[in-house]
Amino acid sequence: LRLRGKDYPRVLEVRGEVFMPKAGFETLNQQQTIKGEKTFANPRNAAAGSLRQLDSRITATRPLTFLSYAVGVVEGAALPNSHNEILHRLQAWGLPISVHIRIVHGVQCCLDYYQDILAHRDALPFEIDGVVYKVNRIDHQENLGFVSRAPRWAIAHKFPAQEALTQVLAIDVQVGRTGALTPVARLAPVSVGGVTVTNATLHNQDEINRKDVRVGDTVFVRRAGDVIPEVVRVLPEKRPESTEAFVLPNKCPVCDSDVTRVEGEAVLRCTGGLVCPAQRKQALQHFASRRAMDIDGLGDKLVEQLIESDFVTNIADIYHLSREQWAGLERMGDKSAENVMTAIEKSKSTTLAHFLYALGIREVGESTARLLAQHFGSLEKLMQATEEDLQKITDIGPIAAKHIVAFFQQSHHRDIIQRLQAAGVHWVENESLTVSEQPLAGQSFVLTGTLTRLTRDEAKTSLQALGAKVSGCVSKKTHCVVAGEKAGSKLEKAQTLGVKVIDEAGLMALLNGEW
Repeated sequence: LRLRGKDYPRVLEVRGEVFMPKAGFETLNQQQTIKGEKTFANPRNAAAGSLRQLDSRITATRPLTFLSYAVGVVEGAALPNSHNEILHRLQAWGLPISVHIRIVHGVQCCLDYYQDILAHRDALPFEIDGVVYKVNRIDHQENLGFVSRAPRWAIAHKFPAQEALTQVLAIDVQVGRTGALTPVARLAPVSVGGVTVTNATLHNQDEINRKDVRVGDTVFVRRAGDVIPEVVRVLPEKRPESTEAFVLPNKCPVCDSDVTRVEGEAVLRCTGGLVCPAQRKQALQHFASRRAMDIDGLGDKLVEQLIESDFVTNIADIYHLSREQWAGLERMGDKSAENVMTAIEKSKSTTLAHFLYALGIREVGESTARLLAQHFGSLEKLMQATEEDLQKITDIGPIAAKHIVAFFQQSHHRDIIQRLQAAGVHWVENESLTVSEQPLAGQSFVLTGTLTRLTRDEAKTSLQALGAKVSGCVSKKTHCVVAGEKAGSKLEKAQTLGVKVIDEAGLMALLNGEW
């Protein structure tokens, strides 16, 4: 793509959606039929399948379309202060945007727009499952911010889903990678929105009780968001007399560990954690990830082979595998095996914060792991902590405290921790620091540009270790911006807002205690 004009930024990240128009979908399925190949169920699946092709030449033949809806990183130029103007600026540079964008004022006008698009839904040249409302002014968007990765300044308003009638043949219980027990209804096959549905989620015990779904029932099903099949309601008048109410088990159907339900949550979870086969793959992938134990080369494909070969039953086993076992895996020779074993050996020297994050305790992300390490200073003290002790720490609430205490109460988790330490995993124990004792406590930093003496992640971790919060965007609440080489729009915004700016030398001085 060659942009039009000369006023576009040096770096421009454009975000949007790739989709397949209805006409293109029909043509593609006709071509698939002529070639004797499998047809696609709907345009959404066809678009997703086209993008996942390993051969990009196949993707290029598919009738895909792209529409821009936002920008990401922008360096070298300033953009307008309204979302609508930014989109039309993209259009002027040659990037496609939706012709259905409209500026409205007030809730009622939003609802009127929703009803208008819904009324014309079938006539649109593409499938659509709802509309999105966005705050137009960029400064208002920045003030509203994000919740995790979801913006507070945008919300989706979905259209009603299509429904169909079928029968519940059985109810199975699946255990997910996080230990969540999910009841799944096995259904007599039925077409919903062009897709044959044979399974539907029942979510949790509360939903089963509320809808009173039983094996043998006749039910209405729909695809939530036109994607995930779910049971909407039961027809009691068609219920067989022999049906019984369904109750989820109190033992994990995979590892037979106890099943618990945390107060305030609807989901039942297996307490097997690091030893449950259903959670094993996710636990090992997380443990080896860069921000956890950082085991270079132990990626998803290799983890899958280890699980399928029964070489590991829990995360501690990777420290006991032989060179022959590693070399015997697919696409692994002696050199690759040596590289992985070197990375595993290197991972034994870590930090308490990284180790806690690597364990995969629910509600304990990188920031919480860092808080725990800083507050307690040692793993032993943390393992002895009560919920009350944990809730004294800023940003740790009752739910996180319950999960942390419950994790360390499980004997199999303590056993695995002992095995990891016996294998040589270690870290330097530190004296615990209260938040107020941290020199950068409560201060917000933003990193921009290229650093030469340390990586962006290393800089972030070092600042956080001193109590700072590291954000991705500059605002009036930012205390300091660290500007490396080729700093872009974040530096310009900091200068406009009057936010303090330091270079890499200033950062190194700060990290060396010169604050």
